[in-house]
Amino acid sequence: MNKLLEVATKEIDTKESPSGSNKTKYGEWFGLNGVAWCGIFVSWCFAMSGTPLGTIDYLKGFAGCPYAVRNLKKWGRLVTIPQPGDVVFYDWNGDGKFDHTGIFVKDLGKGLFEAIEGNTAFGNDSNGGEVMRRADRKYKFAIFVRPKVLELK
Repeated sequence: MNKLLEVATKEIDTKESPSGSNKTKYGEWFGLNGVAWCGIFVSWCFAMSGTPLGTIDYLKGFAGCPYAVRNLKKWGRLVTIPQPGDVVFYDWNGDGKFDHTGIFVKDLGKGLFEAIEGNTAFGNDSNGGEVMRRADRKYKFAIFVRPKVLELK
């Protein structure tokens, strides 16, 4: 698990290029470049840390947050108390449609937690074009999934 967070941390400040294109090394690796890439980033981090998620909606993991959540029994389980390395999914509007994902880092207290996310930015949480450490995330918008690959280690 430390390896997963090391991999994700090294990517902080990486930006898509050109700006607004959704083109990244993560999309190139995944075989789906130029699309929203938050899930692709999470999948890349797991793969590069030696704990690939396996096939979720694509062979290398997942690209679509709604699909990954609907089919989470394939690859993980919901947890109420997240641990570093768990996958977090966000439902910003409370409408049951998950808009964004990242990797849980730690609890910050007062209903907040820290996560490392791809394709985010201040002012555009779900398609901001950058890998960031976000220390402003609220539990009320989030669910947490413990991937099976983390339980096997």
